[in-house]
Amino acid sequence: MKAKDIMAKEIITVKQDATIREIAKVLIDNKVSGVPVVDNNGGLVGIVTEGDLLFKETNPRLPEAVNILGAILYYDGVERYNEDFKKLIAGQAGEIMTDKVVVISEDTEIAEIAKLMIKHNIKRLPVVKEDKIIGIVSRADIIKTFLT
Repeated sequence: MKAKDIMAKEIITVKQDATIREIAKVLIDNKVSGVPVVDNNGGLVGIVTEGDLLFKETNPRLPEAVNILGAILYYDGVERYNEDFKKLIAGQAGEIMTDKVVVISEDTEIAEIAKLMIKHNIKRLPVVKEDKIIGIVSRADIIKTFLT
């Protein structure tokens, strides 16, 4: 089986200028844990998840550092801290979204989809054709195949 056999074809999306409140409403109203972000032409530019929104209620994770003779040297986590802080102050989808989205094609095999989800610790994969989102495959879609 391939992505095209199990993907949801009615995709709920938000635009880059959607507010945090609007995103939260879309997630709750549609009982989904993430939503693709599209540009004005319908091209996929990112994804916003419940996890991204949780940053609004937390403090950024501090980078790991060592103090040597009064100088603080950061050796891990500076990029993560910057990303956390960006999400903390975000007000719109374009500011809080994850823009490095793992995507699949409609011909991607289910086994490969499952591997990608595990490898990247993600719950859904957008199905893209010619830079446009044409579907989405969630973990639940894969689990449903066990019943057939």
